[in-house]
Amino acid sequence: MTVKRMMHYVLVIALVYVCALAFMYFNQRSMLYYPDKSQPNPVAMGVNNVEIARVQTEDGLTLEGWYFAPSDSKKPVIVLFHGNAGNFAHRGYKASYYMNEGYGVLLAEYRGYGGNPGTPTEQGLYKDARAYLDWLKTKNNMADENIVIYGESIGTGVAVQMATEYNVKAVILEAAYSSTVDIAKNIYGFLPIKLLMKDQFLSVENIYNVHAPLLLVHGDKDITIPIALSRKLFDAANEPKTFINIPDAGHNNLYDHGAHKYILKFLKKY
Repeated sequence: MTVKRMMHYVLVIALVYVCALAFMYFNQRSMLYYPDKSQPNPVAMGVNNVEIARVQTEDGLTLEGWYFAPSDSKKPVIVLFHGNAGNFAHRGYKASYYMNEGYGVLLAEYRGYGGNPGTPTEQGLYKDARAYLDWLKTKNNMADENIVIYGESIGTGVAVQMATEYNVKAVILEAAYSSTVDIAKNIYGFLPIKLLMKDQFLSVENIYNVHAPLLLVHGDKDITIPIALSRKLFDAANEPKTFINIPDAGHNNLYDHGAHKYILKFLKKY
């Protein structure tokens, strides 16, 4: 092979690599967030005893989620920050397990999801979460210690950040991760992910400032977020903390394997 031909191949490879970098950088948020933008109708869905949680974010967006007050006044409210796909109504079946035990549930919905305006970003999701928590505290006169923060998948990053800002009763993380950078490195290890990624959700750095009782639940067959990333986060967390490894469970079927039973046991403990 001549030097000229070798240089040609090197240039082609370099061009392909640069194009891959550009594609990943400019399309990364569409690869991270998969919102169902349709607005759920509680009447059409047969959902009863729901209050529309209409909140205002610090950057001027009006968002809506669903709030179910506790049927047992001694039980806290669970604020659920869902994962990167679908919308909040798709988590209604999870909420029902806790509502049946007297807990309140706030299904918080992000910007760009479930009929809400805006486009999801890491900082945007934090603003949304603060708006819902502040709504509970002001409109419903809810003290921090009567709130349980529950994060699912990408929502665990939101939950961890909020737990550093609010002195909540407890924190539950379903299918958590150390950072979205670590997730992306497992898939795109040939790219400089740390430099490229805009929304890094650095939970492993934030978890040091969380002091509420903590539960992590993860399936050992999860190929979307490897359980090792959840354990990395757990190892960095403060006590009291509990890790539940659910055998044979994947990323989206933890409740089929009884995740709610472990969560209810944890809630009753605290």
